[in-house]
Amino acid sequence: MATAENLAMPGANLRPVVADQKMWRVSRAELERRWSVVREHLVERGLQALIVQGYEEKIGGNVRWLTDVPPGYPRTVIFHANDLMTLVDHGPQGEVRRLDDRDLNRPGVGELVTNWALYGGHFTAGLAADSVIQVIRARGYDRVGLVNERALPHGFTAGVKALEGVHFTDETDFFDIAKARKSEEELAMIRGTAAIQDQVFAKLLDWIKPGVRDFEINAYVDYQLQLLGADRGVYIAVSAAHERPAPFGYRHFQARTMQRGDYTNILLESNGPGGEWTEIGRIVSFGKVRQATRDAHSVCVEAQARTAALCVPGANPGDIFQSHNDFMTANGSEPERRLHAHGQGYDAVERPLIRSDETMALPPHVNLAIHPVYSAGATFATICDNYIVGASGSAGFLHQTPKQIFEL
Repeated sequence: MATAENLAMPGANLRPVVADQKMWRVSRAELERRWSVVREHLVERGLQALIVQGYEEKIGGNVRWLTDVPPGYPRTVIFHANDLMTLVDHGPQGEVRRLDDRDLNRPGVGELVTNWALYGGHFTAGLAADSVIQVIRARGYDRVGLVNERALPHGFTAGVKALEGVHFTDETDFFDIAKARKSEEELAMIRGTAAIQDQVFAKLLDWIKPGVRDFEINAYVDYQLQLLGADRGVYIAVSAAHERPAPFGYRHFQARTMQRGDYTNILLESNGPGGEWTEIGRIVSFGKVRQATRDAHSVCVEAQARTAALCVPGANPGDIFQSHNDFMTANGSEPERRLHAHGQGYDAVERPLIRSDETMALPPHVNLAIHPVYSAGATFATICDNYIVGASGSAGFLHQTPKQIFEL
């Protein structure tokens, strides 16, 4: 099993960096590969630039994919077809700094533009758009692409699109597919994340005991994962007595103290060295679980394997989703009405989504989190593992933790 010391796998530059204060670094060759994919698309589409924005923990993957740096405050990338990137970031109002790709912590960035926009102040909503508009005007662009326009803040997109004389196009599908097709270096990082989650789950089994409150699981696994290279995570664990369901809940609903005879559905969802996400879900019980829970878990294990067998390059997510719901309802569960499985990369949830309205056929080398849920009355069970589309048989699953209920 991988450790923090041996995660520098062939083809992945995952060694800690001290001199420039950056913990993990994606190779320049991998960044150049991504930039080349985007640049070729812009030339093909006759576009002069692409606008990409991200912010905070789980919704900054588009920016990180281009820059190898996760955003905190809203960060906008203007990717030029024929120049280094412009980075619009939070900072002193109106400042422009020439970087010319010399800043180790901002690879590929030619200029840094800052403004003092803050989400907490609605009156600042247009400042990031103003910064972008100034760059577009100065360069005389008239054809520009936008990524994820429908999900970006209205004040930003409305402000940018109000710029006269510029035709904006939606390039979201292209960008999502480009991100979904993982390179060998990305796959190495993804395997590394799954490996450290396996390690931490094994440690959790030794640590957890009756008398621990649900939220203490969060604190424990977050610390352990950060020691092994994670910098983002979401941990869901809500316990219940065996005769009651234990559905997922976030930190606000994790005050319960676990007792002998209780069980909990635990989900460790984090990134790892290099920033790529995976997630693992298992049931942990203090004592024997009731037969209904055991049977529901067995259905989930089979459902996960059935889905994996259908996840081949070119497959239609809607067909996979329908097949899954047919199987679950035939086995007594309510159908999935939210999300059966989904892509992961620099975001915890990214396309393709395994549900009825997804339009992206599965590309090869997609990293999917597959998490079937059995829900019927007082019975709730689930399991989660990551699967690489295109890998054959069991080799496609990344986590090595046994697919079982852990009765302690």
